[in-house]
Amino acid sequence: MSDKLPNIVVTGTPGVGKTSLAMLLADTLNEECKGLKQFTYLNLGKLIKDKKLYETWNEEYDVPEFDEDKIMDELEPMLNEGGYVVDFHSVYFIPDELINIVVLLRCDNTILYDRLFARGYSEKKIKENIECEIMEVTSDDVRENFQEHKIIELSNEQNEQMMSNIEQIIQFLKNSYQ
Repeated sequence: MSDKLPNIVVTGTPGVGKTSLAMLLADTLNEECKGLKQFTYLNLGKLIKDKKLYETWNEEYDVPEFDEDKIMDELEPMLNEGGYVVDFHSVYFIPDELINIVVLLRCDNTILYDRLFARGYSEKKIKENIECEIMEVTSDDVRENFQEHKIIELSNEQNEQMMSNIEQIIQFLKNSYQ
């Protein structure tokens, strides 16, 4: 195994708990590293907004219509360094060879609806995200773009599941590097 830390992507439909899990995962991994090389949490949506890695802003959904080439120009040098926990709802444009583990989070649609409603999403935006989860849009994208042995799919519906999911991801990571 190289000295470079692996890159991990946490993905899923908006509202499945990507950000909470990804931040906790990076913190937990860093705790296990005990001051050695550290993992860096990266909220790709924030990076896209902060660095304006988009062409236009979709007013209807209040989201950027991101530019994959601009994102990869920014992201690739970071991923080549290793040690990133990337949080984003869409990862089809990230080359498989830059990612070591893909965490695909899933959530029951009723819970997902409640989470999106609590965020203040419009009914149209909620409906579209629920349909994406039902139609397994993110799941299909992940399976089409990453090798199956890199993918771990987890249900993320309750706060109590968070630490169990972290433990499963860490074990998956350890098994991948034995």
